[in-house]
Amino acid sequence: MAYHFIECNREEVYLLPPSLKEWISEGDLVWFIIDAVGQMDLRGIYNKYRIDGKGQAAYEPSMMVSILLYAYCMGERSSRKIERLCERDIAFKIITANKVPDHTSICRFRKENGERLGSLFTEVLKLCSKAGLVKLGVVALDGVKIKADAALESNRTYAHIEKEVKKMLLEAEAVDAKEDELYGRDKRGDEIPEGLRDRKSRLKRLKECKERLEMEAKEEAVKQQEKIETREAVETESGKKKRGRKPKEAVFEPQEEAKANITDPESRIMKTRCGYIQGYNGQAVVTEGQIIVAAELTNKENDVKELHPMVKKARENIEAIKKDGIEGRKGIGDMTVVLSDAGYCSEKNLKEMEGEEVEHIMATKKDWKERKAMRESPLPRGRIPNGLSLKERMQRKLLTKRGKGLYKKRGQIVEAVFGQIKGCRGIVKFMRRGLLACREEWKMICATHNLLKLWRSTTVLAAQTVL
Repeated sequence: MAYHFIECNREEVYLLPPSLKEWISEGDLVWFIIDAVGQMDLRGIYNKYRIDGKGQAAYEPSMMVSILLYAYCMGERSSRKIERLCERDIAFKIITANKVPDHTSICRFRKENGERLGSLFTEVLKLCSKAGLVKLGVVALDGVKIKADAALESNRTYAHIEKEVKKMLLEAEAVDAKEDELYGRDKRGDEIPEGLRDRKSRLKRLKECKERLEMEAKEEAVKQQEKIETREAVETESGKKKRGRKPKEAVFEPQEEAKANITDPESRIMKTRCGYIQGYNGQAVVTEGQIIVAAELTNKENDVKELHPMVKKARENIEAIKKDGIEGRKGIGDMTVVLSDAGYCSEKNLKEMEGEEVEHIMATKKDWKERKAMRESPLPRGRIPNGLSLKERMQRKLLTKRGKGLYKKRGQIVEAVFGQIKGCRGIVKFMRRGLLACREEWKMICATHNLLKLWRSTTVLAAQTVL
């Protein structure tokens, strides 16, 4: 008696249906991405190409955008991996119409159109608004540290960098002198020797590191000099010496132990809960529906200077949506409350908040201390006492019943989004180098987060319609 199995015949000539539309069901993410790209304004990308038909044919820009958006949604950002997926994965084959763009074309397209791809964040936000997903009111702001494409061990001291630069310049002069002797001063000769090709880019990065450390040292020295002059002016006016330690003398040269990263000079050493990383600081303003309405990237180690720029950026994006009349049936409303943690708290920020239309609820202590205070402190009663500082007034507001209820939403709103990006999609490191390139990539990451939210909402809505 023979076994009763479904036949597995690998000699069959054709297994897939002849139409691409039959390869994957209509509700799949890949079809959603293709349709979404069809509604985006890609004129900025198309305008780069010739319209006279001359030259080598390029891949269709909308196809390339679809490849990148779908790959980012799936957590794949390596151009080589994307090339392999275009060859083997059915979803990628649908996007490319069974073509296989090589990794060089994918990488070049992403690099040359980085700014325009970053601007797709606003295009995706408009689609989310049209679907009714952008509901303002309470929003949360936070930052997340993401690793750069550089090792922490690649940091070098100023003394080491200066020594390396001098050494490489001397080697370059020696090579130039030798070539002049061989080929003559006015003749080019052969191509650059193999040993110096990589050294040129290394020398450039070393010089960038050196210049950065020197610039930072000068900025710190200027600030220190201002402190000294202010102290001296106060002492001269009062006729008495101020108590406490005198400010240290301003030093305009970098300390020998000052460090910079020679792989990605614009990245910084960032402190996280799991230790130190070499990376960047990604900022996001998120609605209660976990839609990102503003995204930026900085190389500042802390968040304190990002509060008002991020609120301003969120307003600009919302105004762009309203200007185009893309608000959904019930509109998107206005930002009324911004929630943020203690990383944004400073006297300057608290003072600037007073003139804003939006209300801020901000932690004034570290997270664990704030949670403890909210659990143990009694609810404030009566009028606000006179003489409280801005920080004390914010702390009092936070401990009210309304303040506690709103602040508890902060983690559910914004930290959940970062968890979805880093934990679910596995995006813990940038693929590109430099602040500008990583900023463009961060906006793509946030745009695809919103796209996934939009796709899932349409899937749920379709299921509810069927039921």
